[in-house]
Amino acid sequence: MSSRKAVIINYQMGNLSSVYNAFKFLGIDVEITDSKQKIMDSSGIILPGVGAFGDTMKNLDTAGVIDTIKNEITKGKPYLGICLGYQVLFEKSEEDEGIEGLNLLKGKVIRFKTKSKKIPHIGWNQIRKRKESSLIENIPDESFFYFVHSYYPVPEDDNIILTETEYDEIFASSIAVDNIFATQFHPEKSQENGLQIIKSFGEFCDNNSGN
Repeated sequence: MSSRKAVIINYQMGNLSSVYNAFKFLGIDVEITDSKQKIMDSSGIILPGVGAFGDTMKNLDTAGVIDTIKNEITKGKPYLGICLGYQVLFEKSEEDEGIEGLNLLKGKVIRFKTKSKKIPHIGWNQIRKRKESSLIENIPDESFFYFVHSYYPVPEDDNIILTETEYDEIFASSIAVDNIFATQFHPEKSQENGLQIIKSFGEFCDNNSGN
């Protein structure tokens, strides 16, 4: 195991404790912090999120960690975004027009247009693999994960899409590109399959601990 800890970004939003508990349950060394130095010294960055796109970016800005997060990801540090931590990777969102995301990936976040399904999309749904990745290599195709969201990203580059999910419309339920992984579903609420994804991310951090 790496001597360095992974960090869960503390920006006063989201389900930080449940994500922390899932990592600790698996024996992965992790801490919740908003320290720029600890983010820079970490083996990987985890950004959970529950709430609104604009509030997330505002709170990250207030914590003063936006540039640090972007710099570390750009340098190749492993990143796991969950729910809003996935959405804010992109340029903008229909949820809060005029608020810029981290802008690390090209694309935008849109609201479900369905007329036949309830919004938000809450509950268990299946993922379909678009490609392979270490994050999901031990996850059977069409496995179920837990979702809570009204918006989802539309990546400009289809090649980064890791899995898709159908909820009247088909959307990118997770992405993987280089050192960046992100899921619209909640691994920490998705029982064995979710824990497997967290375990795989922890192993990815260890394997990249020299970065």
